[in-house]
Amino acid sequence: MSGQDGLDRIAASGRASARQRGERRANRETTAFEATRFDQLEKYRMIEKMSGASQLLDIPNPFYREHDGRAGATTAIGGHEYINFSSYDYLGLNADPRLAEAAHRAIDRYGISPSASRLVAGERPIHGEFERALARHYGTAAALSFVSGHATNVTTIGELMEAQDLIVHDSLVHNSVMVGAQLSGATRRSFAHNDPDALEQVLTKERGRFRNVLIVVEGLYSMDGDAAPLAAFVDLKQRYGCWLMVDDAHGLGTLGATGKGAFEHAGIDPAGVDIWMGTMSKTLASTGGYICGSAALIEVLKANASGFVFSVGLAPALAASALAALEILHAEPERVTRLHANTALFLDLAREAGLDTGYAEPYAIVPVILGDSVLAVLLSDALLARGVNVLPIIYPAVPQKAARLRFFISAAHNEEQIRKAVAATAETLAELRAAGGTMDALAAFL
Repeated sequence: MSGQDGLDRIAASGRASARQRGERRANRETTAFEATRFDQLEKYRMIEKMSGASQLLDIPNPFYREHDGRAGATTAIGGHEYINFSSYDYLGLNADPRLAEAAHRAIDRYGISPSASRLVAGERPIHGEFERALARHYGTAAALSFVSGHATNVTTIGELMEAQDLIVHDSLVHNSVMVGAQLSGATRRSFAHNDPDALEQVLTKERGRFRNVLIVVEGLYSMDGDAAPLAAFVDLKQRYGCWLMVDDAHGLGTLGATGKGAFEHAGIDPAGVDIWMGTMSKTLASTGGYICGSAALIEVLKANASGFVFSVGLAPALAASALAALEILHAEPERVTRLHANTALFLDLAREAGLDTGYAEPYAIVPVILGDSVLAVLLSDALLARGVNVLPIIYPAVPQKAARLRFFISAAHNEEQIRKAVAATAETLAELRAAGGTMDALAAFL
């Protein structure tokens, strides 16, 4: 075959390939693909249904209320002042000028943002100062801070646990623990809330089948206001060779005589817990999360945890203000005493008024359980009209029949505010229940 023949064959082959590509492209162009519109998603339709219910009730959405300034024991919404029970400001530090001064100094020295992950942009001295203070507080070798409390649990659990491992958690543990467990690929089991016997039953049955086992509980439960029986859980983790992780996000500043947290409340050596987790958005009046534990644990997370390695570092101003808050917690334990007294007063008054406060103990959080999401929304709106800001907690945050209002108590509240809030809640609830037919009709609509 001559060279020209070969070139002709190559050209013909190229023309055939071009025709085939054109035919395939034409076939693709005639195939109908259509992405689902976001407004057709079932999740969006549920939002629309809730919006329709809100319009039927002629009340605004109780969530995402716009506050005019700093929220503490009181807050301003739409130019009106309200007694506020919807902020985590347990020790009344959110408006403390010492925290603001610490944040300002950090901004002046380090700028507003670290501008990249700490792996890339490097450390700032305030990160180390804050983490060493956290480690001293929990009696651990080291600590590590993250930009989000939710992400702290997700990335820590997701990194430590693997497919051959088991995660056993309290049935009422926070969403971030559940998401981290799913990310890890580990097998997951739950046990009845705050029930060491139920946990032991799971461990007796399952421990031998897995390499590593992680037990996860909370120090103070954010939906129910009760503390974990931590000493019993430490005993179980030691006997069954497990790791124990305590989410002390709501426990720091609220549990124990001086607010040190779940370990002080339980009277245990904090070294009995392998992983201490917490957040800066509650008692520490800042933003972010942290892990305290052994030096090896922290090194593993610093090198591998995606929520740390691939995330921007904690803003220096947030680390500085949280450090200032931790120092105030240690220096002014009388704030914790006031918090406990305020919560005990609220609980006593609520129970005297016949309100269902569930598992709540006199630390910082008091739910008023209503069992009906519609009633919870109506009550929240009616209380706002009476000068009390408290939000409803409804499905899916809690089970359908466990809807509630959740009151966050602060050391900054005074007796008059607490008495007014409880009286308004009891009176308004009685009025709404007397109009139960309207709620029944709305429940049918939903």
